[in-house]
Amino acid sequence: MTGIDGGGATSRKPLRADAQRNEDRLLEAAAEAFAREGSGASVKDIARQAGVGVGTLYRRFPSKELLIEAVYRHEVQRLCEAAEELAATLPAVEALRTWMERFIDFMAAKQGMADALRVILTDDSEKLHTRTLLVDAIAWLLDAGEGASPVARPGVDARDVLMALGGISLMAASEEQRELASRLIDLLLCGVVEG
Repeated sequence: MTGIDGGGATSRKPLRADAQRNEDRLLEAAAEAFAREGSGASVKDIARQAGVGVGTLYRRFPSKELLIEAVYRHEVQRLCEAAEELAATLPAVEALRTWMERFIDFMAAKQGMADALRVILTDDSEKLHTRTLLVDAIAWLLDAGEGASPVARPGVDARDVLMALGGISLMAASEEQRELASRLIDLLLCGVVEG
């Protein structure tokens, strides 16, 4: 299982440990703000929530668009890395369910950034790259991680599971009912999980 390699992102030199902590806090605060308030979230509020000055935010992300793009990539990376961690620490079905819940939360944050992402992520290869990473993460969980017995029924395809989760996310968002997503995940698991 591999993490995101940045897709269309330009490579950069590693940050000092304190600078990396600041960036991680900024990205987490921004993801929460964008999920809650959309792309109109205040950059000053994001910096305050992260415990850094707005100058620190702008040095790292000179525009809100760059911040949104970085949040998107960071959240995809965290979500994909979580598959392996969950498979190693939880029973297979619980790991899959926990990851699905995290996917719904990721989609909520992405919805908050949707308008900006349509402008920023115009490269189809970036979208395909992200989809491939998510499918790989789901496949890892369906196979219950390395060396375990698969958790999915025969014939269950990771791409189909991803599409079903996308549909669940859209339905829950349109109804403005996060708990609906959890109930639909339970139904999806009934169709996915062996026996």
